[in-house]
Amino acid sequence: MTIDLAALQHALNLLPDQHRGPAGVAGVVKDGQVVGRRAWGYADMYRRLPMTAQTRLPICSISKHLTCAVLLDLFGDPSALDPLLPNLLPNYQLPLPTVAHLCHNQSGLRDYWALTVLHGAEPEGLFTEADGLRLLGQAQSGHFPPGAHYSYSNGNFRLIAELISRASGRDFADVLQERVFAPAGMDTAELAPDTRYPLDGVIGYEGNDDVGFLPAKNAIHWHGDAGVSASLADMLAWENHIDTTRDDPNSLYNRLSVPTSFADGTPAGYGYGLRRDVLAGFDVTGHGGALRGFSCFRMHVASERLSIVVMFNHDSNAMRAAWSLMEAALDCAITTATEPVSGWDGLWMDDRQSLMLRTTELPAGVRLHYAPTPALLSIDSDGSARGLGVSLRKEDTHLLMQRPGENLEVQARPLVPVEWADGASIAGRFQSDEINAGLEIISRDGATYVVFDGMLGQGPMERMYSLAEDIWLITTRRSMDASAPGEWTAQFWREGKELHLMLGCWLARKIPYRRIGALLHKS
Repeated sequence: MTIDLAALQHALNLLPDQHRGPAGVAGVVKDGQVVGRRAWGYADMYRRLPMTAQTRLPICSISKHLTCAVLLDLFGDPSALDPLLPNLLPNYQLPLPTVAHLCHNQSGLRDYWALTVLHGAEPEGLFTEADGLRLLGQAQSGHFPPGAHYSYSNGNFRLIAELISRASGRDFADVLQERVFAPAGMDTAELAPDTRYPLDGVIGYEGNDDVGFLPAKNAIHWHGDAGVSASLADMLAWENHIDTTRDDPNSLYNRLSVPTSFADGTPAGYGYGLRRDVLAGFDVTGHGGALRGFSCFRMHVASERLSIVVMFNHDSNAMRAAWSLMEAALDCAITTATEPVSGWDGLWMDDRQSLMLRTTELPAGVRLHYAPTPALLSIDSDGSARGLGVSLRKEDTHLLMQRPGENLEVQARPLVPVEWADGASIAGRFQSDEINAGLEIISRDGATYVVFDGMLGQGPMERMYSLAEDIWLITTRRSMDASAPGEWTAQFWREGKELHLMLGCWLARKIPYRRIGALLHKS
């Protein structure tokens, strides 16, 4: 297909205004040639340092498929590393996942960045390489059996990187350079795992035009799950390498892009660090990434030999930006118009996952709160609500949610909202033997708060809000990495005189706590 170059150039011109912030870069590769490229704004607003196509930015979770590329290139099959995994998960009480399960986000392991919240992390606090392995090594179970479902878990890829280093006897940065960067001509890309020191003087910014932009502070160490820094020139070189090797079935990207499935044979929507989506009828592989102050997305449409890369040094939606370039280039529409919205405001409970769902009517459709980022769904002519990877249908007694990419079907029961509940009835000190962490719930003059503590210290106070009888919401809008866990569901029940709590979010589900006594301190 011939792309519309004029429409593409116009869409590129619109990016700085549609996704407002200090700076960004974007590039498009078609048939092995760069057909559009932009670099605007400033990598450091205070020092007036321009953003260029050579400025290296953290590509964050886009790194995941590069980690898997090293694995496949060095060892051929993920199972070669299976014997080493028990040493990294010494406390696991259930059947272990395989390394392939790690690659496909089917391990069932809870996300370790979400768990940092429950372990008392300060959002801008230091998190070392040793902290990561220690936190992962504490896992006793997962939130589903390996291979049963999909759940995004950054720790999967941190474990893969560690396994690669141990099996090869080499530093992960060296094998990444040898097996991926050098062959692809990514001349300046490198592993930069310490987020306190971004390369090339680039600054990531939080904020927006309403409140202004402020430099973001990061202090986490990550690699495998993230950690690569690359310029737009580097990323376009990778996309060119994908195109150059497209006819080789043994090329790295073709091996990364093979279909994957769940244990029951159902096709999966994720594998080897890559999403598999169907957008406007086109099969697309890609991935996004974020760190506080940074956002990025890349996508590849193999049938059209089209690749798109967008990176910002601010918290704008790079995926939507990349989609707009695809829509312009291929003259297609990824999002669809919605039918009139009526009767969709609701509160529901997914008892199997111990997670609540909230649906809210908007002029543009239905907003679903379930995963870390709310999803906007369009109403179909049959009355169902549909979005990327999710659909909702109201039944007589429940809400049916289907998430085929996760191999998950949910029958959520309706909840009766409450206007307010007295937090004094649930206040106290709680302990989770499952994750070896604690929390305190404090009620003060009608408001309820929670503070988490564990291996990382004691975190900030977080607000709790009553939703329904014995069901509360905890909001975490800031965490150590970019996308905070979002909304935690806190479900309470009593067994005799004992008060129990099941706490979870989509990234880290079904964590049991029990109240062990009164508060250690009063506020």
